[in-house]
Formats: sequence, C-alpha cells, structure tokens
Amino acid sequence: MSDPFSFADALGPAKVIHVYEPQSQLRGVLVVDNVAAGPAIGGMRIAPDVSAQECFRLARAMTLKNAAAGLPHGGGKVVVYGNPKMPLAEKERLVRTMACALRGVEDYIFGPDMGTNEQCMAWVRDEIGRSCGLPREVGGIPLDEIGATGWGLLHATRIALEERNLRLRGMRFVIQGFGAVGSHAASFLASEGAILVGAADSRGAVYDEGGIDVRRLIDLKREGASVSDWPGGEKLDTEKAVEMECDVLIPAARPDVIRSENAALVRASLIVEGANIPVTPGAELVLHERGVLCVPDFIANAGGVICAALEYRGATEAGVFDTIEEKVKRNTRAVLESARAENCTPREAAVELAEKRVRRAMAFRRYGIFSAAPHSI
Repeated sequence: MSDPFSFADALGPAKVIHVYEPQSQLRGVLVVDNVAAGPAIGGMRIAPDVSAQECFRLARAMTLKNAAAGLPHGGGKVVVYGNPKMPLAEKERLVRTMACALRGVEDYIFGPDMGTNEQCMAWVRDEIGRSCGLPREVGGIPLDEIGATGWGLLHATRIALEERNLRLRGMRFVIQGFGAVGSHAASFLASEGAILVGAADSRGAVYDEGGIDVRRLIDLKREGASVSDWPGGEKLDTEKAVEMECDVLIPAARPDVIRSENAALVRASLIVEGANIPVTPGAELVLHERGVLCVPDFIANAGGVICAALEYRGATEAGVFDTIEEKVKRNTRAVLESARAENCTPREAAVELAEKRVRRAMAFRRYGIFSAAPHSI
C-alpha cells in the first residue's frame, strides 16, 4: 500500500476518509484539504476511474479556487466509484449512502460535480442538511441550470482576449466537453458574437470551420445525440478536440485532457480552463513556452462555487451573476498582470495569489488548517 501521506504538504489535506459500504457496494473517498478560511465546499464526483490522488488534486484546486475568489470556505472533494449514467434509483441509493457516511464531517459541504446535479444535492440535503447547488424547489440556486460556471468562463475569456488585443466578436472557439459547463459557456460566448467551430463529448467530436449553431447543438444534445451527430463538419474522435484550430480552446470535461505528450498539438492561442485540472502542470509549461496563454482552472471556472457559496449563505439568484462577473474579471486580470510582470506562468501567479490568502487565514486559526480540534470519525 502506498504512503497515504505522500501528497501532504504545508496546506493539507486535513482529512482523507475512505468509505466502503458492502451492501450497496459504495466505494468513495473524501478529501477535506484546508478549512482555515471556513468549512470546505467542493463537488461530489461519480466516475468509474477516480482515485484518492485525483480526489486530493481536485480538493486542492477547490482550496485555491475558494481562496482566490475571496470566499469564506476551504476546499474539499468527494469521489465515488461508479458509472455516472447508472439507473437513477441506484444513483440515489449511492448518493444518500455517501451522505450518511459523512454525516459527522461538518467541515465539508457537498456540491454538484461531474456525474451529480441539483437533484443529487437535494438527496444529500434530505439526509444530512448540508449541501449547496440545490433545486429552486427547495430554496436553491441551480448553478448548472443557470450556467454559473459558464458565465464566469465568458468573463475570464473576455479579460484574457484583452491581454492578446483580441475581441470576443468574431473569435473562433472550441469546447472540449459539451456538457452543462461547456454548453452554457458556448451559449454565453455565442451571444457576444463569438463563433463555435468545434465541440466534443464522450462519444465523439465535430469541427466545422464555417461555424456551428450553438442553440441547435444544445437541442441535439438534449435529444440524446452526440455532438458528432451534427449535420455537417468533420467528424473526429473525442481526443482530437484539443488539436482543432481556433482562437480559444475551453477544456470543460475531465482532468488531464491536455498532457505533455499532446500539448504540442494544441492549435489555439488561448486556453481557458473550464474543467478542474484539465491541463497537467507539464503541459502548461510546454504551452507557455509556445506562447499559448492558459487561464488556470481555479481562476476561470470559479463561477459555480461562487454561486454555491452565495446560495449557502441565503443569497438570491438576482445578484449572483453580477458577483461572479466582478470576482472572475478582477482575479483573471490580476493573475495575468502578475504573470506578465513576474515573467512566470499564469498558474504560478494564480497559485501564489491563492496560497498567500490561505496562509493568511491559517495564521488566524488555533489549529492552523483545522476548523476545530483534530478528531477522527
């Protein structure tokens, strides 16, 4: 068995909890990374190939994201091993079981993530009363429905384009991962005059240099089709999306889709990271050396967690979009200006900004990264 502390550092993680429930065959991991600023908020992810290491990386990304956004929350993440397209009754049983298993971990607040949604968060709330990203019917602000993350990506893209003296209108973009986040980002960008030329989902990809009607593509997806069923353009394998020629590439699906071995094939001048950790650190260095500007995930895609944190504190939907726009634009501009001034990558600048805020919060706490005296469950 590998060393369970191999990925620990000065910031965390505070807790790593493995959950196994034999009757339902539930297997999952919770990582509460750092709660110096407040209880951790992070999504619950269901996928067949998750791992404790990936869970930690995602939890750390949430710590940095929440700190960069100036939220009174630390970072955490839950991963559950399973097929996200499992029958609804089976998913409900697993989600409810995981919630009950973590009932006593009061410094972690569940949120939606890949493989889960507002309905799943309602099940968690029903079990333990501690979740965000809820349906409207139970007083929530459904961040996937309103496109909170996609709204933030629009404004991160706007600021990054300014850095390159480019405009949104006429900009050609590709969405890798045309799901809840990717489709909303595409819709918001298209409404500003940008042109979708490529899209990918888990079943395939399409590239059409003449442009793709975003609304029609969304309707096609809602009918159960793949983006590769678009009537026109060139049909490609999913992984080819990162090689499509465009101005802006938005990876909005799985982690590590752009790696050192395929970073040289990227044909975009700007990458705005819509998913969590979609570009490996090595790939970001390759891209930086090639002059490709990368806006880091926890800066660009913070709209969802900003919305979730506001909801958890009783905010209404009316002011959410303005707050997301203000925070994402300010942080994107600050990170890109710092990267230019310090001659470093945007990721390095973003991590320095966020970690400085986390360490400042830790200095105020009696137990550093813990929200209360250390305990076990």
